Amino acid sequence: MALEDPVVVPVVDAPATVEEELEVAPAPATALAASGMPPRFSCFVTGTDTEIGKTLVSSAMLHALVRQGVKACGMKPVAAGAVPRGGRLHNDDCDQLEAAGNVHLPQSITTPFLLKEPAAPHIAAALEGIAIDPVPILAAYVEVAAASDASVVEGVGGFRVPLTDTYDTADLAQQLDLPVVLVVGMRLGCINHALLTVEAIAARGLKLAGWVANALEPEMAFADENIEALADRIPAPLLGRVPRLADATAAAAAEYLDFTSLPNWPARRNTK
Repeated sequence: MALEDPVVVPVVDAPATVEEELEVAPAPATALAASGMPPRFSCFVTGTDTEIGKTLVSSAMLHALVRQGVKACGMKPVAAGAVPRGGRLHNDDCDQLEAAGNVHLPQSITTPFLLKEPAAPHIAAALEGIAIDPVPILAAYVEVAAASDASVVEGVGGFRVPLTDTYDTADLAQQLDLPVVLVVGMRLGCINHALLTVEAIAARGLKLAGWVANALEPEMAFADENIEALADRIPAPLLGRVPRLADATAAAAAEYLDFTSLPNWPARRNTK
């Protein structure tokens, strides 16, 4: 599928605002389904906060897909905190996603907005004189979807991190219209953070497809009780409980996770 296909914001007679573009732009996932393409796995990974394991879980998901013989690609549309290395900018989260997948696309596609300052995206973008625009993100997602059989889109920070003065990651998730996987960082206060995020996801009309309990501390008081309370209140399956890992790799995390309940999760293929 090429970018010329009608899956991104259509051209209008006069320049449109971001809000007007979002109102008329069909969700890429919906447009791809309407095009007659077979069902494919894709999801949007969000979290209860920043630094709570979104990248670890996203990478584990890609690792599991690759092990099943699937062409899988990770995408982090907006990333802040990039450093120059080897002639280009690198971000640890983006590098982990790239390493875990087996479809490798240009950085401009997998991360359309790669920012240098390790700050909230709208702040980092302002420092560089950049305006984060959803249109190139949606177009890039179409490229990722066309090049792979499965894709994992990782958000930035929590579910409602500002990207501009009027647009945030919840708006982006709603525009992509993908099933959502929520990573809950297990620490004191996580129940409140998780349930508020679940409500925010539902308020956008998105499907919460599953959640992951990711340990942030070697020992959390009443961890079992917290997970039980969350399981009783979150209307989606618990995909697994990742302990504090000495070697926090995608392969290690994948051993604790079961993604088979996610919509359109592919059956194992013969990789020989």
